[in-house]
Amino acid sequence: MSNANKGAKKTQGGQDGDKKLIASNKKARHDYHIDDTYEAGLVLTGTEVKSLRDRGASLVDGFCYLDGGEMWMEAVHIAPYVKGTWTNHAARRKRKLLLHKSEIAKLAGKMREKGYTMVPLEMYFRGSHAKVLIGLARGKKEYDKRQTLREQQDMREAQRAMRQRELV
Repeated sequence: MSNANKGAKKTQGGQDGDKKLIASNKKARHDYHIDDTYEAGLVLTGTEVKSLRDRGASLVDGFCYLDGGEMWMEAVHIAPYVKGTWTNHAARRKRKLLLHKSEIAKLAGKMREKGYTMVPLEMYFRGSHAKVLIGLARGKKEYDKRQTLREQQDMREAQRAMRQRELV
């Protein structure tokens, strides 16, 4: 072991540096205006965690809802673990999210308003814990989606033109 690494401590799971992305929901950012984001823990079984370590997840159709003072995430696909036995998990079961009671109360108030929903944006490991980034979202209209795509295309063209100009 080198002297440079002697004093270094292993980081605990609260810092951005040790975030390992499992899955991202790009469709949610296209279909919704994201007003606020929250990081939540997940209640998982052993085979789900092993499958997530193999990057076997999809958040595309997922959504979150409140039921009995608890936050739940549904329609998120976590692939069955390849080496699992009869104890393997169901791929699209509902999963409990772990949030503080004050965050759940705040979200309950917002979700009562018309047009708000909760969608999973990213799933990742922070240290050894699986986390999900959920967003408080409002649906976009079709013209908003077109305008966003147009802005992204204009930005790409402007960057391309600046690169071409630097080369000349």
